[in-house]
Amino acid sequence: MTTVLFDLDGTLVDTAPDLGYALNLQLQKYGKQMLSDDAIRPFASHGSKGLLGLGFGLTPEHADFIKMRDEYLDIYESVLTRSPTLFDGMQAALDGLVTSGFKWGIVTNKPSRFTIPLVKSLGLTHRAACVISGDDAPQPKPDPATLMLACRQAQVKPEDCFYIGDAERDIQAGQAAGMKTVVAMYGYIDDSDKPLAWGADFLIHSPSEIADLI
Repeated sequence: MTTVLFDLDGTLVDTAPDLGYALNLQLQKYGKQMLSDDAIRPFASHGSKGLLGLGFGLTPEHADFIKMRDEYLDIYESVLTRSPTLFDGMQAALDGLVTSGFKWGIVTNKPSRFTIPLVKSLGLTHRAACVISGDDAPQPKPDPATLMLACRQAQVKPEDCFYIGDAERDIQAGQAAGMKTVVAMYGYIDDSDKPLAWGADFLIHSPSEIADLI
């Protein structure tokens, strides 16, 4: 094994406060009650679909979904660098990977319009072997296309990679790519998720456990 690839939201970086802040701004605009961080956090990995479902009860089939989704994304774009932070212990984990001779990179379903400024704001752009967004390949996760692109950019083989994520689609994509898969149990996992049934190779409850993998 030579490389550790990370999902972004809920795995490498805690973005839930800013995702929630954007949702609450939108709720406030429509005169709706704002939600607590604890209520929003489990839905943060489900993207705008999950957040609009939580806040407005909208599904993608609703006539207003596209308009509300685009509005939410515009709001989020204006606040996405407000307070993102690496999860506790992640900086030490990344340093440990480099010290051990491992490469590390990012593969997210987040569109590049958000990924690039977010990663840059955290000073990670030039440290990562690759930064792949959901729109960098024809299909996002659970399709393995973005993971395969990451391998090409990082010049590594899929079978030599761990992929760490906090959503079932992360594990599905990693398995389809032929990687070892790891569930970030500290991430944005809601009550309806069943991570023990996803078939991942490993479960970790803290970034400090990444050292045990390598």
